[in-house]
Amino acid sequence: MKLMPALAAPLRPVLVGAVALALVGGAVACARPGVQGTAGSRPLDRGAGGDRGTPPVPGTSVDLARRITSFTDRINQDGRYRIPAAHDRRAVADGVRLFLDGDRAGAEQTLATAGYTVRTLVDQPGGGQYAEIADATVDGETARGWGRVYIDLRGPARWSVQVPHPTADQRTEQLGIGLLRDVRGGVLILAGAYRTVGDGESGETDAADVAHRSDSVFAAVADALADRRMPAVQVHGFADSSLPDHDVVVSPGKGNAGLPSARRLAAGLRQEGLRVCEVWQRECGRLEGRTNVQGDHADAVGVPFLHVEHSRRVRFDDGLVAKAVRALTEVVSRWSAGRA
Repeated sequence: MKLMPALAAPLRPVLVGAVALALVGGAVACARPGVQGTAGSRPLDRGAGGDRGTPPVPGTSVDLARRITSFTDRINQDGRYRIPAAHDRRAVADGVRLFLDGDRAGAEQTLATAGYTVRTLVDQPGGGQYAEIADATVDGETARGWGRVYIDLRGPARWSVQVPHPTADQRTEQLGIGLLRDVRGGVLILAGAYRTVGDGESGETDAADVAHRSDSVFAAVADALADRRMPAVQVHGFADSSLPDHDVVVSPGKGNAGLPSARRLAAGLRQEGLRVCEVWQRECGRLEGRTNVQGDHADAVGVPFLHVEHSRRVRFDDGLVAKAVRALTEVVSRWSAGRA
């Protein structure tokens, strides 16, 4: 539309102002959380919160304990498992490495080749932020059973807690959750299938026993973290009848790099009133954790590794679980501070 000459000059500043307001409004709308950006813009959820200290972008609000427990509650003896190919194991482990290095975009691209993705979660109550690395779809998670990884975004990753037998070793995930929440800098590795489930394609039995198999996503991630000099605690459960005079069995695994931490843990557990069997002092049945592949790799690279068995009595008593977590926290807090 052409403007009359007499009107054009007075209206020109008004039109310029209107255009400027429209541009500012559009920019605000694009920056508002939850509003999709235009093609070519960076995705909103980019913060890695890894070793480079990139601040994480706010994510989905969840109760972390409830979310993880809901996942482990679905794991059962009738579930499915597929032994991951070498390239899939490598993709997930490399994705975790890239994420910890602060390269979330690279991590997402690498994880996607194995059907995995990254989600940012905000734990309520408390407000702690965590990354969840898991299958991109529920169907993939159910069919493959490769598990999940949770990374604390409150600071640099310094240690890991491993739960290789959820459901089979009932409520061991509660120990992992408690430790991840209580001490900054943790990475929680969760298996995704019942330990006795066989491979759905080859029919190989006990394929999902990730504590004793190196061909799993669980082992690939655990090894990647050990290669970064991150000490680890692996939590298990035993039947009360297996060792009736003890509540917890503490072991440094195959090697001795974790022995100082194991001694501190045993002392802390005793202070909590729990009965401890120390494998460096006496035989503790078949609960000594000398054959776990994660412990083997930790020993090979000289990184502390703790194998900790908890009786059913401890695992099914919230008060005793809290005591066990407190003792673990004393040890892991040293790891978080960079002291083994």
